[in-house]
Amino acid sequence: MKRVITYGTFDLLHYGHINLLRRAKALGDYLIVALSTDEFNWNSKHKKTYFSYEQRKQLLEAIRYVDLVIPEEDWQQKRTDMKEYHIDTFVMGDDWKGKFDFLKEEGVDVVYLPRTPEVSSSKIKHDLYDAAEVADSKTNHDDLNTDPQ
Repeated sequence: MKRVITYGTFDLLHYGHINLLRRAKALGDYLIVALSTDEFNWNSKHKKTYFSYEQRKQLLEAIRYVDLVIPEEDWQQKRTDMKEYHIDTFVMGDDWKGKFDFLKEEGVDVVYLPRTPEVSSSKIKHDLYDAAEVADSKTNHDDLNTDPQ
């Protein structure tokens, strides 16, 4: 059985995430997703997630490509995960290209998959923020233009 692992936050799950998971699963028989914990996201990545770790874990477990979800608690655990879970292939998006090549020393194939270019969680957050600003601006503008009679 060929085991594949990928890592991520997977907040605001979208079709780009699904594409990554589908392509990662196609590289083996068993896909493990190491999901960043809330503490790791906040303390090390300086990111606040919309959904909690448990909520994100439930979403990932519902995806047919995912066989197991484990917590990612720090940057260093990747080496130990390769051994503990008998990983054959490590997969990440190509925005991380070269950053995890050291895992080849563990006897693991390292694969960087192209991102789905038109979508990202950051873009979704940015677009929602912009939309909220426009809505707030319109509401404030409309309030100023109403005739109180």
